[in-house]
Amino acid sequence: MRLASWNVNSLRVRLPHLLDWLREAKPDVACLQETKTEDPNFPASELRDAGYHAVYCGQRAYNGVAIVSRTPAADVAHGIPDFPDDPKRCIAGTLDGVRIVCLYAPNGEAPGTDKYAYKLRWYEALARWMNEGLPRTPKLALLGDMNVAPEDRDVHDPKRWAGKIHVSEPERAALKKVTDAGLVDAFRLFPQPEKSFSWWDYRLRAFERGWGLRIDLALVSPALAKHCTACTIDLGPRKRERPSDHAPVILDLDI
Repeated sequence: MRLASWNVNSLRVRLPHLLDWLREAKPDVACLQETKTEDPNFPASELRDAGYHAVYCGQRAYNGVAIVSRTPAADVAHGIPDFPDDPKRCIAGTLDGVRIVCLYAPNGEAPGTDKYAYKLRWYEALARWMNEGLPRTPKLALLGDMNVAPEDRDVHDPKRWAGKIHVSEPERAALKKVTDAGLVDAFRLFPQPEKSFSWWDYRLRAFERGWGLRIDLALVSPALAKHCTACTIDLGPRKRERPSDHAPVILDLDI
């Protein structure tokens, strides 16, 4: 079973990239973030022609998440329980016995801002959900743009980024509360090249210079972790013209 996560940064712009990538990478399930597409305009027919079903929730110009899969998702749910705000950042479904949660965490703008405080509250709600739900959901995978680089090795220049958004200690502590529920960072189950990143700012030729962060994660329950055979970042789509600023993360399972 091949799972993937990709912040496409606008389906309207990146749909040809997505269709090409689905044909090349052949994921069984792909979690998409920042679709920036209202539900009536979601390209369900184009994805169906490519051999994929889709469940989604979106809005114009901002946010939006989707799960596309070779078989239809069951028990689809939207949002984080007990978090009243629903800005189209979370969708979940069950595929072949695996509960898939697709997430687009708030960016947070900058430490000390209202958006930063909102991000920390969102993470608190996510951690509560995982602590309560993980014992009842042994086969669970959280995939998405988490907007936090977990460790300094996930940052191209830790000193330059120290205390800044995506790298600040409160954000890392908030993410750790989620993983402390019992989730494993699948990427770190395997030897990885140094300077492995999934996001690069569009400015300053950051991708060409290797100035990136690893903020797109695949977190899995212990029951799934033992079935992981590989976890990689696919740089191909980031090399295209007019790319998303993110690269897909691919997770392979022997189930």
